[in-house]
Amino acid sequence: MVIIQTPLGPVEHIAFPGRLLKLGDFDVMTVTQVQRRLNAVGCGPIAENGFYDNDTKNAIKRFQIRYPDVSGHTLVVDGILGTLTWGALFGAQSISTYSSAPSLLTQAAINYATTQIGVLEDPLGSNRGPVVDQYQQAIGLNLEAGKPGYYWCVAFTYYCYQQAAITCGLSCNPHIKTAGALDHWNKVKTNPGITRISRTQAIADPSLIKPGALFIIDYGNGLGHTGIVTEIAQGRLVTIEGNTNGGGSCNGIGVFMRNSRKISEITRGFIDYSSF
Repeated sequence: MVIIQTPLGPVEHIAFPGRLLKLGDFDVMTVTQVQRRLNAVGCGPIAENGFYDNDTKNAIKRFQIRYPDVSGHTLVVDGILGTLTWGALFGAQSISTYSSAPSLLTQAAINYATTQIGVLEDPLGSNRGPVVDQYQQAIGLNLEAGKPGYYWCVAFTYYCYQQAAITCGLSCNPHIKTAGALDHWNKVKTNPGITRISRTQAIADPSLIKPGALFIIDYGNGLGHTGIVTEIAQGRLVTIEGNTNGGGSCNGIGVFMRNSRKISEITRGFIDYSSF
């Protein structure tokens, strides 16, 4: 038995089971451990019977109200036991961290994206600038002198993969050539070799998301956003994003590294190019 120290006191090291636990779950060993921990941290009393019943769901809600996740962020109060709540309950070490890209191409894309952190529009708010223009020209956008550019988050990921493909000696860039995040998501469906991971799949099994994958957010009315995942750490995503800012805007001023996106906030899902 391995005991780890957490902000809520010592606890036996119990790894996240790789799937959501919720009402009706009857994984006796795992649910019993959860119930025992909930009682220990004062969110009971509940029966330690191995059945994720309403009492267990309500105890999870009490825990989510009272405690933050391992990064200090507020937990969603839904009575469902996912990675963020699990980490808060059993400690950061109980949540796997994925920081190794699965292929040379995806690692090369991350490496290049890292060199671009800090690139800013010039002037700010114009969607233009010497480097930003390079991103947009790579996907064929026509930029007119003295006029604003276009939203460029997808142009950024395309350019990073273009440079990665050159580094890896590939004859072409496998990243779909498009200016739209949602168009990218839709076109992947008809392209063999590119993997789409839906939001539902990613929430249920975060291990499906690999560094180098691209997240796709749908804000409605045709507006989307994307970026490159560099690490999955303690239930949150570390990302490098173009056309954003520190707050995660979909029309920001530059290339930023961010570490606060939750998997559940990625409304469409993830695109994986690691098979190339």
